[in-house]
Parts: sequence; structure tokens; C-alpha cells
Amino acid sequence: MGGFLGIGGKLFAVPWSAMTLDTGEHEFVVDIDKTRLENAPGFDKDDWPDFSDRAWGKSVYDYYQQAPYWQ
Repeated sequence: MGGFLGIGGKLFAVPWSAMTLDTGEHEFVVDIDKTRLENAPGFDKDDWPDFSDRAWGKSVYDYYQQAPYWQ
């Protein structure tokens, strides 16, 4: 039910550094096409990952081609 861009209920962790702030619209923007987003690391709303797991976090940063903030 619901979802974003027709991707269903999949949730995405996106590094802050991969987003830009549109001050006119008061929203964050991620410049990524739908196909790439569909393949992005995601999770179900009822099964969240361990955000303190650096290996999982690094995989997210790598996917968005961003340097992890802890490095």
C-alpha cells in the first residue's frame, strides 16, 4: 500500500550527503532515477536494519557513491 514512485512500501536509507535542500520548496531532493532507486538498499517498514552496523551503513554510502561520515 502506498509507497513512493510505485515502489510499494520499501523504505530507503539515503545519506544526507546524497541529498540537496530545495529551499524554495522546503524539501530534500535526491537526484536518482527510478530504476536505480528500485535497486537501492532498502528495507521493509516492519523489518528495519541495525543502523549502527557500519558494514550495512557503508553499503548504503557506497551505493550512493558518498564517503561515509565516519571516515
